[in-house]
Parts: sequence; C-alpha cells; structure tokens
Amino acid sequence: QLEFITPFQLYFNPDLIFRKFQIWRLITNFLFFGPLGFSFFFNMIFLYRYCRMLEEGSFRGRTADFVFMFLFGGFLMTLFGLFASLFFLGQAFTIMLVYVWSRRNPYIRMNFFGLLNFQAPFLPWVLMGFSLLLGNSIIIDLLGIAVGHIYYFLEDVFPNQPGGKKLLLTPGFLKMVFDTPEEDPNYNPLPEDRPENRPRDQDQNQQQHPQ
Repeated sequence: QLEFITPFQLYFNPDLIFRKFQIWRLITNFLFFGPLGFSFFFNMIFLYRYCRMLEEGSFRGRTADFVFMFLFGGFLMTLFGLFASLFFLGQAFTIMLVYVWSRRNPYIRMNFFGLLNFQAPFLPWVLMGFSLLLGNSIIIDLLGIAVGHIYYFLEDVFPNQPGGKKLLLTPGFLKMVFDTPEEDPNYNPLPEDRPENRPRDQDQNQQQHPQ
C-alpha cells in the first residue's frame, strides 16, 4: 500500500518462478488483496475471523495440523494456478478457510448484513454471490470452495466411511516444530525440582504469581 513494492513483484507467474527462480512469488501471491477498499477490508475481516475460529475450535491443540491444512490448500491452489492463469490466490485461500469452518459447524445460523438468514454451510456460496455482485470473477471463489471441499472430504468424510482411512497425515517435522511435546510418563525430575524438596516460600510464591 505504501508502494515500496508493486503487485508486479508479487503476482503468480510460473515462468518467472521456474526460469528466473523468483521463488517468493509462490508465497507473495497469497498475501496481496488489492488496493485499499471495500474488497480489501472484506477479505481481511473474513480471513482473521474464520482463521481464528478454526484455530481456537477444531484445531485447538493441533497447530501442526492447522499449518498442514495451509500447506495442502496452498499446494492445490498453486497447481490450479499453473493452468488457469491466476495471478493472486489470497481470496481463494480465505474462501477455503470459510468453507472448512462452515462444514464443521453446519448448524450455526448466519446473518449476512441483516439481509439473509441461512445455515453456515451456505456461507461460501453467499460470499461467492456477493463477490459476483461486486463485479469480481467467481473463479477464485470456486477454487477456494473446491480446495476446501477436497480437504474436508479427505480429512472429515472419507476416514469415517466403510473401508476409508486417513489420507492426510501431518508430517512429523511439523509436529516437532509446532506441537507441544507430550510429557514423558517415565520422566524422573531432578531432586531440586521435586515438590517435596522445594522450599515452602517458593511454592507459596508460585501460587501467588502463577506463570
């Protein structure tokens, strides 16, 4: 927005990525939502709101799985972008988050600007219709819905079907980086760390000032 860089340095361009090695475009094309305006703030609000609700809801305590959903969705969108000449995929990423949240919360009633009342699973389609009214292309929205549905099906639907199994397995290195390690039941603390060996005033101080 301050014009230190231009959108031409950020957009998705396979030729510049693979021939000029401008690898950053694989990420920056997800980070640009257009000039300041209604569409920009609309995307920011929905990205923040539904990313937060997913992280605090169905992904609570599963940060590595949350990051893996980002990587999986971004990978599929990038593949599609190779063939569809799409320049910025940030809006599709937002719609993907909205779709996954809406399918995991199917009974929540939604209200859109006080005009429409509907169940949560219809929210991505309402947003697509609103985007169409603003004169935007709905290809980006359809891409976000499609990728969100693929993730939801592979993660929530297929593993619960007869003969189904979990296909999306979060890599171990992501769990090592993002998830809190489980406590070892065989861990034997040092003598000075054992509660019975702590000074009484230290225990009282910890109770008064918990970390």
